[in-house]
Amino acid sequence: MEKKIRAVINGIGGYVPEKILDNEELSKMVDTNDEWIMTRIGIKTRHILGDRKGSAYMGIKAVKDLIDKTNLDTKDIDLVICCTTTPSYIFPSNASLICGALGITSAYGYDVAAACSGFIFGLETCSALIESGRYKKIILVCSEKMTSITNYEDRNTCPLFGDGAAAVLIEPTTEDVGVMDSILRIDGLGKENLVLKAGGSLHPASAETIANKEHYIYQEGQAVYKRAVSDMSRVAEEILVKNKMTSEDVTWLVPHQANIRIIDAVA
Repeated sequence: MEKKIRAVINGIGGYVPEKILDNEELSKMVDTNDEWIMTRIGIKTRHILGDRKGSAYMGIKAVKDLIDKTNLDTKDIDLVICCTTTPSYIFPSNASLICGALGITSAYGYDVAAACSGFIFGLETCSALIESGRYKKIILVCSEKMTSITNYEDRNTCPLFGDGAAAVLIEPTTEDVGVMDSILRIDGLGKENLVLKAGGSLHPASAETIANKEHYIYQEGQAVYKRAVSDMSRVAEEILVKNKMTSEDVTWLVPHQANIRIIDAVA
């Protein structure tokens, strides 16, 4: 019997900017303090890219780091997928900018905009393409300049976000490793609780949207917390049942790093 082809991560690269914003410095900008942030969010520092550079810059750095670590020949790359909600431009895509900067000319690429779910959705896409047998080497890169859409007058959101990028090389394997199974869901509800109100085609940039600070993240933290905990827990239990496993069979649970309270509640 022919073994099933699975997608496996065979290399990791990354990049974070040098500048660091810690809780002490942040407390001078908004009404907050280290104890409040650590108790409710669990974040001590965040990396800041600064002006005149976009998320594609970090994506290029992360993919270059991956290529160097894996000795990957760019001619062997089939596809580059970049997950980002903060692209350097509306178009061209970050993926095309990354390919252009690194001389990746034998592949094609595109961006995926899925915010917090970007890496998971991207990994699912890569897994399906690898399993099809048509792709042998895919680079999945996630790059976000969240500081470009963060309001540093909002104490509820500005401690949450920083900037950075990570890249992985995904290849086929017939061994018992890699992406074994997945369950992904989206119900399309909750827009009013977590949204970037302006900058899209519905509300293009204008003097009014800028004055109303609608180009920054708007979040109803408690509503997001409840949905994150309930939905993440439910789908985790579902995939365990589907694969005839229990929580005691799990060695590592690696959730989205939203904040410490969500992570602890899901665990």
